[in-house]
Amino acid sequence: MTRSSPDPTAGSPSRNEALFERSAARIPGGVNSPVRAFRAVGGTPVFFVRGQGPLLWDADGRTYIDYVGSWGPAILGHAHPEVVAAVKAQAERGLGFGAPTELELHMAELICRLMPSVEQVRLVSSGTEATMSAIRLARGYTGRARIVKFEGCYHGHGDALLVKAGSGALTFGQPSSAGVPEETVAHTLVLDYNDTVGLEETFARLGHEIAAVIVEPIAGNMNLVLPRLDFLQRLRSLCTQHGALLIFDEVMTGFRVGLTGAQGLFGIRPDLTTLGKVIGGGLPVAAFGGRREIMRCLAPLGPVYQAGTLSGNPVAVAAGLATLKLVQAEGFYDRLADTARTLTEGLVAIARRKGVPFSAQAIGGMFGLYFRESPPSTYAEVMACDREAFNRFFHRMLQEGVYLAPSAFEAGFVSAAHGPAEIERTLEAAQRAFAALGS
Repeated sequence: MTRSSPDPTAGSPSRNEALFERSAARIPGGVNSPVRAFRAVGGTPVFFVRGQGPLLWDADGRTYIDYVGSWGPAILGHAHPEVVAAVKAQAERGLGFGAPTELELHMAELICRLMPSVEQVRLVSSGTEATMSAIRLARGYTGRARIVKFEGCYHGHGDALLVKAGSGALTFGQPSSAGVPEETVAHTLVLDYNDTVGLEETFARLGHEIAAVIVEPIAGNMNLVLPRLDFLQRLRSLCTQHGALLIFDEVMTGFRVGLTGAQGLFGIRPDLTTLGKVIGGGLPVAAFGGRREIMRCLAPLGPVYQAGTLSGNPVAVAAGLATLKLVQAEGFYDRLADTARTLTEGLVAIARRKGVPFSAQAIGGMFGLYFRESPPSTYAEVMACDREAFNRFFHRMLQEGVYLAPSAFEAGFVSAAHGPAEIERTLEAAQRAFAALGS
C-alpha cells in the first residue's frame, strides 16, 4: 500500500488547519457548504489544491484516492484532458453572454435524446434551482398546492422541501431549518421511503390535492438506499390515477448510474426530471425537463416564472457536453459498475474476516457503506447504523490516504479513472482500518 505522501510541513502547524482557522473568521463555519465542515465525523476539513484522475492533493502535500468526486460530478476523474480542453476553448471565446448560445441547444438536444421522458428541458445552475423550479412548475400546471416527499431524500435547500418528518406514517412537514416559516412547508407531506402502504393511504386521503411527488429514485442523501421496484411502480400508477405529477430527482443519479439514469434502469417514466452534477462535468450546470405540455407552462410561453442570469453558461455547458460525449462510449457504465462492485465486495469480505458488522452495495458508479449487518432499505434502518464506527473508519482511511465522504449519510462515487491499482490500495488500507476497529 502506498500511503499518503509524507507531510512536508511535519513538525510545523498544518496548512490545512491554518486555512480552516482563517476561513472560520470570514466564512460561517469555515466552509461554503455544511457537509464539508467535518462536523459529522470530527476533525479539520481537508483543503484541496489539485486533482488529477482518481487522486487529490491537499494543502499539506498529501495525496488521496478520492471517492467523493466533487459529490458525484467527477465521473471521468479530475481534470480530464478533453473536458479541460473544452473549457479552455470556450473561455477564450467568452465566459458568458446572458443570451442564447448554440451550446445550450446542443445540451438540450442531447438530454432529450438520452432521457426519453424529457421532451423539453430548461438549463439552470444548481440542483436546488432545478428542484424548486420543478415544484413550482408542477403546482402551476396542476393548480394544486400539496407536495409529497420522502424522509431521508434531499432535494436542495428550497424552502418547500427543507422539511423533516414526525413520528407518523403520514406526517405534515415541519421546518428543518430556521428561517423557513411553518406556513411555507404546510403543504409538504413527508412519507417513509419504500413504504408503499403509506403511499397508498396518503393518495386515498389527499390524492385530489397533490400536485406532485418528488423522489430520489435511488436515494443518495441518507447514504445509498435502493428503491423497491414495486414502490416506484406504485408511485407511478398512483400519480397517474390521481392527476399528480411524478418528479424524479436525478441530480445525483442522472448519467451516474447509467446513460438513461435511474428511470432507464427501472423502466419508470416520470413526468418531470431534475438533473445536475454529471451534466456540468464539474462546473455548475443543472436542468429540469419533462413532457412538452408541462414545460410549455414556463415563461415566456406560460404563467410559471423562472429565470437565471447564468443559466446555460457556455463555459459550464462546454464542460458538460465534453463529459456527456465521453460517457457514451461503449461499455463505459459496465466498467464503472464493475469498479464500484469490486470495491464494495472487497470491503465486505475484509470486514467479515475482521469480525466487524458491516455491509456495502453499489449501483452504477455509486456505492454505500454501512456499519450494520445488511444494507438498509429505509430511513429508520439507516439511522440504526453505527455512526461512531463509521467515524473511526473514516479517519483511519483518511490517514491511509483514502478520501471518503465525511458523513455516514452520504453515498460514495467511483470514476472511470479508478483502476485496479487504486481499488487494491484502498482495500489494503481497509485491512488496517477494519483491524483497528475490531481490536
